[in-house]
Amino acid sequence: MKPFSESCEQNKEVILKIIRPLLSSRQSLLEIGSGTGQHAIYFAQAMPHLQWYTSDRSEALHGIQMWLDEFCIDGKLANIHSPVLLDVTQKNWPELEIDAIFTANTLHIMHWNEVQKFFQQAAALLDSGGIMLIYGPFNYQGQYTSESNERFDGWLKGRDPQSGIRDFSALDELAVNNGLKLLADYEMPANNRILCWQKEAER
Repeated sequence: MKPFSESCEQNKEVILKIIRPLLSSRQSLLEIGSGTGQHAIYFAQAMPHLQWYTSDRSEALHGIQMWLDEFCIDGKLANIHSPVLLDVTQKNWPELEIDAIFTANTLHIMHWNEVQKFFQQAAALLDSGGIMLIYGPFNYQGQYTSESNERFDGWLKGRDPQSGIRDFSALDELAVNNGLKLLADYEMPANNRILCWQKEAER
């Protein structure tokens, strides 16, 4: 039985509304932490011009492939690719030619050293002008944006003390240190955001 995420079903339309214009001129994208694969299927269907590469840790790959097997029959969804193994801490990331990166609800699951590796490796993978889109909950100036986010953060830390909602300023500092410039910060339903950074040209 293929995995299912209720949150993916709830947020896919509002995410697409934001990311579709941002990705309209892009050719290929790596999704980091594809989870169940539901986002990949939905977004690849909606943006047939875009080659969508899925990835995740080993335990998630089979579930993603189950979703792809169901929807990629008889040549349908030819723009979506089978998942590749990717742990953000691994030394060598997949060698892909991409001009965009997308990830949803992953940074608050990662430990801080993994978040640092994520920004370092993701930025290195992008060429000048490439963009990175991150969806999820974030804090601002060390403050929660809602009581529900505060409760969620407590739940995360109760499960894993090294996880938790990340502060925007700390993430932006990582981005800047890795050659990324913030393009936009979009407010989303359910106290989430979409952050968009772009790889700057090397000086």
